Amino acid sequence: MSTRPRVLMYSTGVCPYCQMAERLLNEKGVDDIEKVRIDLDPVQRAEMMQKTGRRTVPQIYIGETHVGGFDDLSALNREGRLDSLLQGA
Repeated sequence: MSTRPRVLMYSTGVCPYCQMAERLLNEKGVDDIEKVRIDLDPVQRAEMMQKTGRRTVPQIYIGETHVGGFDDLSALNREGRLDSLLQGA
């Protein structure tokens, strides 16, 4: 069985888009999401902004690929490209 790539999500405690992204990933069989709460750690917020060039959450990485936010994740799913990314293809 192949191992899934790591899923990392920068988020905050009260972000509805973070919750929707997590729900979509759970529906795709991802039950291990590494969450980085930037509302609790300003250093992580600065790191996220430096890495992604964005200020909004969620910011999602699947493996080394920066997917973006919930809209980006949802678009990948609609295009049928999310599954292969989650398989590490």
